[in-house]
Amino acid sequence: MGKLFGTDGARGVANTELTCEIAYRLGQAAAKFLGNLLVVGKDTRLSGDMLEAALAAGAMSAGATVLSAGVIPTPAVALLTRRMAAAGGIVISASHNPPEYNGIKFFDEQGYKLPVDLESRIEDYVLAGALLAEERVPGDEVGVSIPIEGACEIYIEYAVHAMEDQGVRFDGMKVALDAAHGASSLTSAEALRRLGAEVMAIHEDFDGTDINVDCGSTHLGPLKDLVAESGAYIGVAHDGDADRVLFVDAQGNEIDGDMVEAACAVDLKSRGRLKGNTVVSTVMCNLGFTHAMREAGIEVLRTAVGDRHVLQAMREGGYVLGGEQSGHTIFLAHNTTGDGLMTACQFLAVCVRSGKSAAEVASVMRRFPQELVNVEVSDKSGLEGNSAVAEAIRAAEEELGDNGRVLVRPSGTEPLIRVMVEAACDEDALRHANAIAQMVQRELA
Repeated sequence: MGKLFGTDGARGVANTELTCEIAYRLGQAAAKFLGNLLVVGKDTRLSGDMLEAALAAGAMSAGATVLSAGVIPTPAVALLTRRMAAAGGIVISASHNPPEYNGIKFFDEQGYKLPVDLESRIEDYVLAGALLAEERVPGDEVGVSIPIEGACEIYIEYAVHAMEDQGVRFDGMKVALDAAHGASSLTSAEALRRLGAEVMAIHEDFDGTDINVDCGSTHLGPLKDLVAESGAYIGVAHDGDADRVLFVDAQGNEIDGDMVEAACAVDLKSRGRLKGNTVVSTVMCNLGFTHAMREAGIEVLRTAVGDRHVLQAMREGGYVLGGEQSGHTIFLAHNTTGDGLMTACQFLAVCVRSGKSAAEVASVMRRFPQELVNVEVSDKSGLEGNSAVAEAIRAAEEELGDNGRVLVRPSGTEPLIRVMVEAACDEDALRHANAIAQMVQRELA
């Protein structure tokens, strides 16, 4: 599989790149580097049972007890890790990726994603082909697997109580929900209904091969249709493991992670709860986000792509809100990772408190036209130091000046180079993005 860890755990095509052997060693590594009590959850992928069995076997062979949460959203595993006083948490999921992919990602005992240096140590241990016998304990010391009864219920109640503590309910609100045939099928609709919302849900069934397929936060078309047909106040779309969420307003317009973070930042500031008067985002955030925050008197701290980097900056600065345009939003007062259900509840709470429509709440930010072109390549490392691509980027930046920006980077999870261009108009953004993408294609494909 080569390098194991990308921007969000180890990920690859299940049983081809991410194999049972790797999962077994990662289970042993979890026991070795994290400890002997581990919470394990998964999304709905067909390969989830296989990889969980291998990973759990590895952990138990090293003496660890596995607390199995079953199918459950990623943020719920972070929550359960804290609640169960476990040494760490493990999620078997490839998030928004297609069904044939799967992944394994870790949380520490506090529910935070592991620092890069610890991931590197785990990766070196696994890829070095460490002698598995070294980590095996005697037969009378092996671990066991124990199911967590009511795991999803614990997560649902945490979200409901968070809203009730704010004095917020969604009575009379009509919500359209797309669960992406994923883990949120077991949690989000129930939580919103307990808070009074009328929920119309699609893609709550799953067979292991349909997660994220033409649905959810990566394919908003079905949700837009549902909002139009039902007259819903808002549409809510998760990805497969529900650590992210995007929205659709009553007119069918997308509300992305930048817009959600902007609205929530202004709301927190108005209530005196935006610590440091600062929010954290990534280099991928839209120019409109930084402009909106500047107009609201809020500082923006930008990090590398990945919610791990956002979270690290939040913890170092003591900030309470951070996120990504893709829909990962972290409310550190409530959870230690991106949490699609909590984000949905917090954004809807802003709407309730303001008495405005979702579109009006999101309008605190005007999104600059942005074009993102993904170029499939054989070697992502070839981007660094390629003079022809660098010249294409420089030419675009020179022409755009202060009215746009260019970001070209390798994907952390797929064999892609991502070319992103923002400009004052769609035509300029598309023209420059295509020109750079064509150069990447010529040089690296």
